[in-house]
Amino acid sequence: MSVTSSSANLKPASRVLGARVEPGQRRGPGRLGDALFGAAAWLAAFITLLALAGIIVSLFIGAWPAIQAFGLKFLVTSRWNPVDHVFGGFTMIYGTVLSSFIALLIAVPVSFGIALFLTELSPRWLRRPLATAIELLAAIPSIVFGMWGLLVFSPLFSSYVQTPLQNWFGEVPLLGALFQGPPVGIGLLAAGIILAIMIIPFIASVMRDVFETTPPMLKESAYGVGCTTWEVMRNVVLPYTKTGVIGGIMLGLGRAMGETMAVTFIVGNTSHFNGASLFEAANTITSVLANEFAEASTEHQAALFYLGLVLFFITFLVLGLSKLLLRRLGRFEGSRT
Repeated sequence: MSVTSSSANLKPASRVLGARVEPGQRRGPGRLGDALFGAAAWLAAFITLLALAGIIVSLFIGAWPAIQAFGLKFLVTSRWNPVDHVFGGFTMIYGTVLSSFIALLIAVPVSFGIALFLTELSPRWLRRPLATAIELLAAIPSIVFGMWGLLVFSPLFSSYVQTPLQNWFGEVPLLGALFQGPPVGIGLLAAGIILAIMIIPFIASVMRDVFETTPPMLKESAYGVGCTTWEVMRNVVLPYTKTGVIGGIMLGLGRAMGETMAVTFIVGNTSHFNGASLFEAANTITSVLANEFAEASTEHQAALFYLGLVLFFITFLVLGLSKLLLRRLGRFEGSRT
């Protein structure tokens, strides 16, 4: 039998199997399952956007009386007196931004060091127990951090950090203003340190996971040409995983800006603006919401809603800036190559 005649007797695979390969023409349960799955995915996305829009609208409606009464002056006025019906949110906005910045300033280098140790330097027998311990640290309730901060950390911070810093720099012009205040172990710096301890597990876990996604061949090639561990991390791992690293940092920042109970215990809870001092009692948006919302009058509640709306837009602004940073990094790498 010739090759031509034998090949002519062969039937297409789609006919032999009794099914066609075109996805758009699928029949039976498979096509129905695809339709249901697609509808469920669209519904989940729509519900997410609807929930986000509902939060924005509800905050705006609740804050509208305060927006009409105080306008944008609310953002730059520091006086907060519910008795006189005078409200300015600058103290809480300043406390939220500064405490979160202090937390990131401490947590990002520490988290990077932890992720670097776990992925490049740690012996195998220590890697898994240490990673598990870091992940368990993230499960500790925030109120436990707050109680520990007030009862244990605050006295130690007052004796071994606050008092020496005031003795060394208290009389220095300009710099001394940062360390004024009673040495009681509370304030924005103490709150920032507690927040840093809370967000380190989140950032470190994300960094470790994304560092492990770097192809081993890239790192081995870099080590093969004589690069040190730091050079491999800086020139190979970080450029490859920059999106995940920045995403982990934004996750930690969101946790720091939205934290309530731990900050309420340690920040001091005063709405009076005490200047640039890191040791004076202060306040944040979340702590003032937790302390005052339940007993607030109508106008007072509107001011608190206004603060919540401001916190939402601060978070949105930070997220937008991170996206712009990623896009600029991508363009820079493209132009360099």
